[in-house]
Amino acid sequence: MALPHSQYQKQIDTVLTEEILTGIRQRAAGYDERNEFPYKDLEVLRDTGYLAALSAEKDGGLGWNFAAVVDAQKKLAAYAPATALAVNMHLIWSGVASIFQANGNPDLDFILQEAGAGETYAFGISEAGNDAVLFDSGTVAEEQVDGSVKFTGTKIFTTLSPVWTRLGIFGKSPDGAELIYAVLDRSEGNTESDGSSWDMLGMRATHSFVTHLNGVVVPADRIIRRIPTGPNQDLLTFGIFAAFLTFTSAVYAGIGDRAVEIAAQKLQSRISKVNGAALSQDPILRYKHGEAILRQMSQDQQITGLAEAITQLTDYGDEWSTRLVANKISAIRVAKAQVDYAFEASGGAGFHRTEEIARLYRDVMAGVYHPSDDESAHTTFASFGLGPLSE
Repeated sequence: MALPHSQYQKQIDTVLTEEILTGIRQRAAGYDERNEFPYKDLEVLRDTGYLAALSAEKDGGLGWNFAAVVDAQKKLAAYAPATALAVNMHLIWSGVASIFQANGNPDLDFILQEAGAGETYAFGISEAGNDAVLFDSGTVAEEQVDGSVKFTGTKIFTTLSPVWTRLGIFGKSPDGAELIYAVLDRSEGNTESDGSSWDMLGMRATHSFVTHLNGVVVPADRIIRRIPTGPNQDLLTFGIFAAFLTFTSAVYAGIGDRAVEIAAQKLQSRISKVNGAALSQDPILRYKHGEAILRQMSQDQQITGLAEAITQLTDYGDEWSTRLVANKISAIRVAKAQVDYAFEASGGAGFHRTEEIARLYRDVMAGVYHPSDDESAHTTFASFGLGPLSE
């Protein structure tokens, strides 16, 4: 069962046509099996203008708003989760720029203009062992006399490694006082993508390799923010959290939607040997499918509501981080529950490795590793509900 059409469905259907999406779904299994990057998918999506969805039409984009892209990513993920997650890490930077624009800040307009011109952005933020996420960094960012900054460090899970032309990065000043954010042009050199160990359980086609920043120098005009190290409420920090967590939630919600669709197809096609009726008529299985629909509808409402709140600049104040994190944790939990249910509805055939639901089962596990993790999320929730820990 598909969810009811959103208010953006017509414009989404015009770009992500059934023909395009069917082709993307048909290629997904092969990309996963061969551990291959989905070059064809990105070529097709670029030709439709989708990679510039948030850029203005005058800049070569589609002129969509944030909430429309969240809906579109959910739809794309139902056809090919790894492709949707790969595209996510490009769209995140456009999402951040759109949040800046909505707040009357033009500092990141160049990102939307470059996306419209065909540049491919990637997310070079994650670092091994950095549980402070955006509030600290192990990458060294050294100011140069001309205002440029030299970055030396290692980023992990750099999705789109084979194709990015722009990489949003950050590092910490040698004195530890500030975090410096920049947009790196790949043509500057002194970066190295290491995919030697990329043989993951799921989301294989994303090719999220390790990236080494070997003293790469970013010009002064590509330094986008300097923020004091530690927790902060800077617009860039909010924009990254909002775009990353919400777009990521949409991808996993899309996996859950597809799992429910597969479950319905299996129950309607499987016939009971006991009474000759389709398993879709079994009262127990109907109850379980009803539970899946309840989860699906509730999750859709949560994601849609939060995406609209971001688009409309709803003033949630100190509640924003809690709401964003709760949405992400809920999306992962629901997606895993939907996939588990679809396995049950599929019977023994679903256990074959070549079945789509088996691939979704592997893909959904990647959600555990996207920030915020369950432990830090519950720290956020407890602090929101009970106040900070006493010193």
